[in-house]
Order: sequence, then C-alpha cells, then structure tokens
Amino acid sequence: MNIKKLKKRAENLRKIIEKHSYLYYVVDKPKIEDSVYDSLVEELIKLEEKFPVLKTATSPTQRVGGEPLKKFKKVKHKIPQWSFNDAFNEEDMFKFDERVKKMLEKEFGKKISLAYVCELKIDGLKIVLEYKKGELLTAVTRGDGRIGEDVTNNIKTITSIPLKLLKPVDIIVEGEIWLGKNNFEKLNKERKRRGEPLFSNPRNAAAGAIRQLDPKIAAERKLDSFIYDVAMLPRTVLRGGAVQGQSLATQVKELEYLQDLGFKVNKNFKLCSNINEVISYWKSWHLPTGGQKSKKDKQDYLIDGVVVKINEIKYQNILGFTSKAPRFAIAFKFKAEQVTTVVEDIVLQIGRTGALTPVAHLRPVLVAGSVVSRATLHNEDEIKRLDVRVGDTIILQKAGDVIPDIISVVKEMRTGGEKKFIWPKLVVDCGGNGEIERIPGQAVWRCKNKNSFIQKKRKLYHFTSKIAFNIEGLGPKIIDALLEAKLISNYEDIFTLKRGDLLALPRFAEKSVDNLLKAIEKAREITLSRFIISLSIPNVGEETAILLAQNFGSIEKIINLKIEELEKIEGIGPIVTKSIIDWFADKNNQKTLNNLLKHIKIIPQNFSIKNLERQGKLEGKTFVLTGTLNKISRDEAKEKIRSLGGSISSSVSKETDYVVVGENPGSKYKKAEEIGVEILNEEKFKEILNM
Repeated sequence: MNIKKLKKRAENLRKIIEKHSYLYYVVDKPKIEDSVYDSLVEELIKLEEKFPVLKTATSPTQRVGGEPLKKFKKVKHKIPQWSFNDAFNEEDMFKFDERVKKMLEKEFGKKISLAYVCELKIDGLKIVLEYKKGELLTAVTRGDGRIGEDVTNNIKTITSIPLKLLKPVDIIVEGEIWLGKNNFEKLNKERKRRGEPLFSNPRNAAAGAIRQLDPKIAAERKLDSFIYDVAMLPRTVLRGGAVQGQSLATQVKELEYLQDLGFKVNKNFKLCSNINEVISYWKSWHLPTGGQKSKKDKQDYLIDGVVVKINEIKYQNILGFTSKAPRFAIAFKFKAEQVTTVVEDIVLQIGRTGALTPVAHLRPVLVAGSVVSRATLHNEDEIKRLDVRVGDTIILQKAGDVIPDIISVVKEMRTGGEKKFIWPKLVVDCGGNGEIERIPGQAVWRCKNKNSFIQKKRKLYHFTSKIAFNIEGLGPKIIDALLEAKLISNYEDIFTLKRGDLLALPRFAEKSVDNLLKAIEKAREITLSRFIISLSIPNVGEETAILLAQNFGSIEKIINLKIEELEKIEGIGPIVTKSIIDWFADKNNQKTLNNLLKHIKIIPQNFSIKNLERQGKLEGKTFVLTGTLNKISRDEAKEKIRSLGGSISSSVSKETDYVVVGENPGSKYKKAEEIGVEILNEEKFKEILNM
C-alpha cells in the first residue's frame, strides 16, 4: 500500500476531526452528527495502529490517554504565576479604582480615564499551556507559582484544549480546567454505585483527575477549559505590540486573539467604561432576580467572583506586579454563601496538647461548592454565645476555601426537642481517670492526663507534618499502621525504623518503603525553631518557637531556661512561660528529648533580624491576627511585623497592642472588643505598615 497516500489520508482525517472538534467543543456549533465524527476518529485510530509511522504527537487520537506515568515531572515556569488580590464589596472596588488611578496620575502627571474588562472567575484548576509552532508542547499546573507539575498527558484528554492551534505561533497561555456540574453529578452517582467515596465538589474532582498518573482517568472525567490570558509570545512584543496583524493593545483584543487561535474563551466577558459599570456587572451575576436563581448558579461551571482587569495593556505594564499579585487587576469575589442546616450532634475532639474542641456534626449541606458536614464551635464560651443546641437549625457560612462558620441559630425553628450541650466533667478518651481542666484566663478545656493514646497519635501526626520535621510520605494513615503494628510508640522510634519492619506491613511495596526511609533520613537535620514546634509544647506555636530560637540559639540553653529569662522576651507572656518551664521540667519529656537528640541534628538557623538587636517603628508592639486577610498573606503580614520590630502572639490579652481583623474573624475578635484592645481592619493595618 502506498505510504504517501496513507499519510495524506491520515493528515486529512486529522484536519477534519480537529475542525469538527473545535466546532463542537469550543464554539458549540456542531455541523455533523456524532456518529459521523466517531466514525472518522475510529478510522484514524485504526490507521495509526496499523501504521505507527503515521502517528503524531498532536493527533486527536492522543486524547484517549497514553501509558500511566510513574510520577509527575517538576517544571519551572517561564513566566511566574501570580494570584489575585481580592475585593469583597463595593468599597473595596472604589479603593482599587482610586489606587490605580493615583499611581497612573503620578506616572503621567495628569488624570487618567480607565476602562475595565470583567471576566468570570471560574472555580477550577489553573493550567499553563505552552505551544511551539502551534503545537502543544507542555501543560503545567500552577504549583507554588514558580514550579509546577507537567500534566501534559492528562491535559491532552480535554477536548476543548487544542493540540494544534489555528495559527503556527509560539505562545504560552493561562486558563482554568473545570468539571461541569452535570458531569459531576453523573460521576458521583457512578462512584456511589461502585461503593467509592464521593467527591465533595467539582473543583476537587477536576484537580484530582489532573493529578492522576493514569491519563485514562482524566479522560473519563470529561473535563473542560476556558483560556483567559496570553502570558508570553516569544520573538514578539506582546504588551502593546502586534502579532500577525492582531493588535494586542488591550485585554479585549487579547481575548479575541485567543479565540482566533482556537482556544475556548468564556464569552461572558464585558468591557466597562468605569468602576460603577464593573459593580453593576458583578451584581448582575450573583444577585437573584425575581425569586429566580442567580446567573452564576444557572451555569454548568462554578463561578466564585469576577476578575477585573484594566483594559489598556500599556497601563498594565506601568502598574506591574507586587511580589504576590498584579496591581492592575483584582478578583471581585462574590459574597460568602449562607445556607441553613441542622446540628445532628456536638462532639469533643481531642488535640495533640489535650485541648478539647467542640465540633458540630451537621446534616450534610452544599455551600460554596462543597458538601459540609462539620463545623468547629471553638470552645465552651462560643457554644454559650451562640446558644447552639443539638437539633437546632443553624445558618452556616462559607467563602471559597475558608473553614465553614456557624453564624447564628434560627431560634424560630425550635420545637422544644432540642438538647443543650452539657460540658462533661470527665472525658474517657483523655485516658487515666478522664479528668479535664480549664485554667483560669483561658477559653480552652484540656485533658489532665497528657499521655492518652489519642494525644499520642495527634502529636506524631504533628511531629511529621510540614511545619515540623516534614517527613514526606509519613502521614496519619501510615502512622496509624505503625502504631497498630507496635513499630513506633514515640518520636525517636521513627528514626529507628528498618526496611524489614516496613516491608512486613500490608500494602507496603519496596519502592514506597525505600522512599519513606529516604524521607526519614533527610529529616534527621532540622532547624531549632522547627524542632521546638515539633515537640507539641502547650501554647507554643510558630511565633513563640521563632522567638526562642532567635533569643537563645540552642536547645541546650532552652532546656535550662529560668522564668526570669523568659519574662524578658517581648511576645512571651506568663501563660506561655509557665508552659515552657513545666514542659522541660517534666521527667518524661526530658527522657523523650534526650532520646530524640541521639537521632537528629539541629542545624544553624539564620535570622535576618535578631530579636535582641532589631529596631523599628513597631518595637515593643504585640499583634494578634484573626480571620482571612485579602490584600496580604498571613505569612507576609507576620514577616513585615517582625521586620519592623513587632512581635506576634497567638492569643489576646491585656498585653496585646493590636488585633488585626480579616474576613470571618473568630473568638479573638470578640475578646479584643471585651478587654478594649485596639482593633485594626486590613486597611488600617496596612497604613501602620506603610504599605
């Protein structure tokens, strides 16, 4: 058979399949019957199977998924991946508008009139696609913004993502992968039928599919995409330049160019001539009209806000980026969703330090895209404040990834059968005689016995976590298995595990055992602050651990600390001081510490600012942070406070100077109001920092 004719036939098949795939999946205007399309694909598959030389990397047949990978390859992004700052109300948007105009007025010496482009913020998984001469080269997840994972094989299974563009350009684009609500329901029905755990929301199901090593699983999920940004066009000037006759001087032109290349772009974007039009657009999507569902709820994809960008690319270039986000754009988030559900039970959860946290077990309810069945009630005082009872109908609020919060009780729904939660005098799971105690001045009840099995488990979970020893692969399930097999009972046992011990455990293969032993070996070196964190000393968190490491420099000095030495350190109050002294004075803890130090090495830790030497405008000031900050991450806020000489505390007291309050603050906010500590919203906080 003439191979040239076969090659030509394969090329024609690919062209016609790509054409009709684009018409069906991208522009939603099919021109042939599904059976005809399937017949063309079937012929191409058979042709490539019989003559492998005809197969190409961008053939439509590659969408079915190749062989499973052993692991994902890490890839450094050519263009850093930023996230957006958030706005939650109209006032935030007016401030954003004022801020960017002031910056541009300073640049040009005159007032600037701005137009904005509104694009729906799809609640999915960000993806970065690179094309070489129009052919898909790589697809990489966002990762930490600098390094992501190569998931090209999985992305090839998504029919709305072109394997070959309509123009042979070199380009890097950014977009969102999502799973439709209808497909999500079908997926969960099938999983329920097979007795598999259900996915909580479409976003998690989509992210889970993309992170499967077997691309066939991604293909089965029927994922979709929207592409929304041109990140890089090599050998051309993107921002304000021209590409093949296409002017990309504006955000609108950029979106149109993406469509011209064959990408699926969400068509609900809108050009607004001022910030008031932006707010009207935002309202039109999330506010119900005439008792009907809102526009966002009528879509097959999840939407959690509107991304607002300055339209003119030249202005985008001038404004640029902070270390975290673009200055020329903002995510205008929809208001936190509130729903009602019923409290089915209230149970106490024991933490690693013996703290007892009441948790409300709820009738499962869908809120902000996730099925929620649990909500923390924080402490005894919070239960009394809300007057929440078992059987109550409550209002639950959740915004995006924020932990769900019980806002209030719908007392009009009470029938008289609701039961008050009576705080127990004894808790069996605390071990010993089950006694509990609440130290005066603290909101938390704790187990008197500090060595119950549950506490031991949670301490081991914490010991191996990222914030402490960071032993990859040694999560709660593995720790539970090791405890059950009596291979470990305390911290040091982890560092004495042998290959033979682990291979004897169920479902432990040689490769996984080797990987775990390597991770344990790597963890033998640790900084002083992380070592202190790992010990689960009551009331000693990240901030206190850093203060101890900064001021004393070695574990030997910390072991022998006197009360007066700790009292000199700003940021360490009397309760924390007592916890530290008591912990190191305990003979069991001394034994644990001595045994552990035989297996690990504490390595030098460099601090950019020494606590005893630092000078700054916040010198001597103590801050407490509560709630979700939108304009700055919590870690950035802490670092900025420290750099200016201030300190951070995890609890509010009369020694606290400021409580910084973000979205959905907890009980710390209420306590600050009660004792008269100055409360700062995010704007006032940033003013103090001069940001």
